[in-house]
Amino acid sequence: ARCHTMEERANLMNMMKLSIKILIQSALSLGRTLDSDFPPLQQFFVVLEHCLKHGLKVKKTFIGQNKSFFGPLELVEKLCPEASDIATSVKNLPELKTAVGRGRAWLYLALMQKKLADYLKVLLDHKHLLSEFYEPDALMMEEEGAVIVGLLVGLNVIDANLCLKGEDLDSQVGVIDFSLYLKETQDSDGKQDGGITAVLDQKHYVEELNRHLSCTVADLQNKIDCLEKTNSKLQEELAAATDRIGSLQEEQQQLKQQNELIRERSEKSVEVTKEDTKVELDTYKQSRQGLDEMYSDVWKQLKEEKKIRLELQKELELQIGMKTEMEIAMKLLEKDTHEKQDTLVALRQQLEEVKAINLQMFHKSQNAECSLQQKTEAISSFEDKTNEMMSSMKQMEERLQQAEKARQAAEERCNKMKQELAGRLDTCRQQMSQLDSKCSTLEKELKSEKEQRQTLQKELHQEKDATTLLKTELQQMEGLKKELRKLQDEKQQLEKVCEEQEQALQEMGLHLSQSKLKMEDIKEVNKALKGHTWLKDDEATHCKQCEKEFSISRRKHHCRNCGDIFCNTCSSNELALPSYPKPVRVCDTCHTLLLQRCSSNSS
Repeated sequence: ARCHTMEERANLMNMMKLSIKILIQSALSLGRTLDSDFPPLQQFFVVLEHCLKHGLKVKKTFIGQNKSFFGPLELVEKLCPEASDIATSVKNLPELKTAVGRGRAWLYLALMQKKLADYLKVLLDHKHLLSEFYEPDALMMEEEGAVIVGLLVGLNVIDANLCLKGEDLDSQVGVIDFSLYLKETQDSDGKQDGGITAVLDQKHYVEELNRHLSCTVADLQNKIDCLEKTNSKLQEELAAATDRIGSLQEEQQQLKQQNELIRERSEKSVEVTKEDTKVELDTYKQSRQGLDEMYSDVWKQLKEEKKIRLELQKELELQIGMKTEMEIAMKLLEKDTHEKQDTLVALRQQLEEVKAINLQMFHKSQNAECSLQQKTEAISSFEDKTNEMMSSMKQMEERLQQAEKARQAAEERCNKMKQELAGRLDTCRQQMSQLDSKCSTLEKELKSEKEQRQTLQKELHQEKDATTLLKTELQQMEGLKKELRKLQDEKQQLEKVCEEQEQALQEMGLHLSQSKLKMEDIKEVNKALKGHTWLKDDEATHCKQCEKEFSISRRKHHCRNCGDIFCNTCSSNELALPSYPKPVRVCDTCHTLLLQRCSSNSS
């Protein structure tokens, strides 16, 4: 947050420097008084308003939160009594109904008086009073405020004639036009060789900045004038002395011509006169030495002033270098803004891609669930088939065991019959033929049973292969289940993000609805204010409600809501209105309407 406020302060100071430079250059090129429609002047006031609004503390009123820079400007009237005229003229303007409009009118009047920098300097000297209106890291509380006040001194060169009547200062929306500053930077880039001409054009600006030095130079010039007067007096005394010497020499010549006898007396008088002249010469030499000392002191002061002038020129060159650096910084800021816009566009595209991926993952999860259900059904059917095959295999094995048991029993019977009926071969042969036929049938049955067993073994191998395939499919299904779990986790995370975004959107919607409601209330108040016109005192002769004629005893009173004129009995109520922070006079009808509106709003 501190870095952000520092960047805001630096940007506002750079914009202020550029706007003052453009305003001075355009005003000097035009060479006339500026009007309120002059675009650089409008941009200057917009930038100055942003500088005064930076870091303002929010004040709560019955309408809502309010931030106005007219509060600190009202302190100037207390700190500087010269600003009382501006405050009274701003308060007497009937068109101004908001604190923003009054602040703009105050800035216009201060610029016309060429004392805007002095008034703001008085405010900066009393920062303990400004702390009630500004945050500690505001522009007016930091060093940038002093720099801006120093830059505003250069505006004393400009003559401005701004008309406040008829202009809607309350509803003006200040928008910074960067095209003027871009033109200025392009001109500076295109004209690299015009640095000397730009410095020459800013001669008046430099003279205003050196105003304090010029005051000291004026004091020194007054001292020099006094010394010149004393020097002229001494020169007059010298001339008188030379005249006296000439007259004495003439008298001496006359005395020599007149009488040689009185040479001794004349020589004595000449010696006396010589002594007088020597004394006068000594006094003249002493006075001349004092004058030489005075001249040397004045010469030293002139050398010091020349050094100061050279230092000021160096400071000017440094300021020009700072301006070029600020222009480069502005270009870098523009590049940063473009890059940030590109990143915003890329982030929006990434959001859209994430949404598309979420939809695809949702569809894939649905398809995977369907395939899982189908495969689980197939697995259940295969398990049923394997159970049936196993039961049939058990039955066939039981049959084989019974057939083998029957065969063994038959063989045993045959052996017994051979041993017992050795003598009875004939009968046995007949029985043997029968038994052979039975054996052939049994062998056929055995062959058929063997064939069935082979077929069953083949089916078993096939079923084992199918079970291995099913196991592999089950392993794949487990991998798919893991992927499904991962996808479900990602889905839950994305759903959480979507829910958070939806909550943020709902909060934004609530804030927007609240701001819309506040805007509708403000629009209704503005409509109510714009719909009513302020009647002049000359237009009304009777009370609008009771229709009684006005006189000395029955005076006229304006309703601050509808603007009509009523008597004291019909307008004795008072209510707080949006345009007036304190309770003001309201007529009976407006009083009832406003009370009904307040009750409906509260319900």
